[in-house]
Amino acid sequence: MLIHARSVPAHAEQALLAAGLHPVEARIYAARGIAHADELLTDLGRLIPFEQLMHCTQAAERLARAIASQTRILIVADYDADGATACAVGVRGLRLLGALVEFLVPNRFEFGYGLTPEIVDLAAQRQAQLIVTVDNGIASVAGVARARDLGIEVLVTDHHLPGEQLPDALIVNPNQAGCPFPSKALAGVGVMFYVLLALRAHLRSSGAFAGRPEPNFASLLDLVALGTVADVAVLDGNNRILVENGLKRMRAGRACAGIRALFQAAGRDARRASAFDLGFVLGPRLNAAGRLDDMSLGIACLLSDDDAAAFAIAQELDRLNRERRAIESEMQEIAQGKLDRIEVGDCFSLTVFDEDFHQGVVGLVASRLKDRHHRPTIVFAAGQAGEIKGSGRSISGLHLRDALDLVAKRDPALIAKFGGHAAAAGLTLADGADIERFRLLFESVCRDLLPEAALTRSVETDGSLPLAAVQLDLAERLDARVWGQGFPVPRFTAQFRVLNQRIVGQRHLKLKLEGEGGKTFEAMRFQHADPLPDRINAVFQLSVNEWQGQRSLQLLIDECFEE
Repeated sequence: MLIHARSVPAHAEQALLAAGLHPVEARIYAARGIAHADELLTDLGRLIPFEQLMHCTQAAERLARAIASQTRILIVADYDADGATACAVGVRGLRLLGALVEFLVPNRFEFGYGLTPEIVDLAAQRQAQLIVTVDNGIASVAGVARARDLGIEVLVTDHHLPGEQLPDALIVNPNQAGCPFPSKALAGVGVMFYVLLALRAHLRSSGAFAGRPEPNFASLLDLVALGTVADVAVLDGNNRILVENGLKRMRAGRACAGIRALFQAAGRDARRASAFDLGFVLGPRLNAAGRLDDMSLGIACLLSDDDAAAFAIAQELDRLNRERRAIESEMQEIAQGKLDRIEVGDCFSLTVFDEDFHQGVVGLVASRLKDRHHRPTIVFAAGQAGEIKGSGRSISGLHLRDALDLVAKRDPALIAKFGGHAAAAGLTLADGADIERFRLLFESVCRDLLPEAALTRSVETDGSLPLAAVQLDLAERLDARVWGQGFPVPRFTAQFRVLNQRIVGQRHLKLKLEGEGGKTFEAMRFQHADPLPDRINAVFQLSVNEWQGQRSLQLLIDECFEE
């Protein structure tokens, strides 16, 4: 493991200091690409205009005609948290504008991902006249062709990277070629939100709101925030605006009934909602429906306006999430047992398959193995008719979708289909017997694309922090910000003496540390119960601990080594 401090552009740091920021905060934000203090502002007027999102205006015009003619619209969603929230945003927003709209989400075990011809046939049975995809569709060439054969128009809203061939449909996707939209990190739910903004503007200009109030789409931002963070979208400036405003609604008690219910079922206080809650508390519970059961359950929770009904669904989602954790733990043990039989250190990639793996959980297991071994990892489970389905996670330095594309080019018959992003991707092998062939070819591709230095895990920090600056007010200001993918939570380095340590909750360490000058700190080391040496070099975060109405400073120890 390598620990290094982020570089800090001097001109940006000086500009932030001149704007009155605390020296520690100026250093933090400058290291994350912030050059001017106004880039930290999150008022909604700073959102990138929808006019810059290619085909967004045309999509709005098509939806306006659908509303006027009461065309039967069917939203086809992905079965993860981004897809579920995008679906809820689409249904809620379109109904507020007078549309006739329902939704359909594929069961991953029966139909797989996306707008397939089989899903189009189901849409036809439901007499859909216009299909709107959310968080999928960019790769649905065959599905769109089937829809055209049946006389059903398709509007694709997606954010995934396009392949060589695009479906023959109107497409709204910031990542399609030629789209000038500056934020390529918009999640699927963000794309649908932008389409609604364009649609409302179009209806406004045509006089549709004469004599009646316009719908306030800020009411949808709690859902946009949840989907954006749960999908691990990069929190660039535009996404931070969306997430921050969604969190404000949650803290103010103005979230939808489903989100309030998810907080309640998890035993969390929505008044202190944070990006952590969205990514690690609400997101997994919502995703559990798509992983183990049917995401229609999660979408029903987000669409409910009845507190009691939403809470009943949230309790079931919480139960599914506990079941998911148990399955994941067992799969991790099996996978690690397989890896124990090889020299992981000699590999550039990891490929794991077991007949008993649950295909709804393979992505989570791949993520855990990637974190543990710092290798691009793909975990497969058995699918239908002899095929096997895999989910992969990558490390910095390897664009996973591009790597799979290269595998497919070198052996065109190997992969039946694939798609995804730089950090995560999914694929299907038509024949489970091809797993060893895939493993060897994927390893070869990773060796070609990855420099050996990339296989050493690197921990970025914000450098050393004078312990005199470690105060509750600084921790509270940092705690109020939105941190996440692409805008990482600040982490610092320092040396401490361990004065006291004890295990809490069976797997966590509660610590009392002494720093330079004899200053003492309360600290936690989560998910680690092994005793620490007397003196440590630590990588830590500042956090705010709230107990019985009292707020206090607490350090969170991420990494530590004997001094």
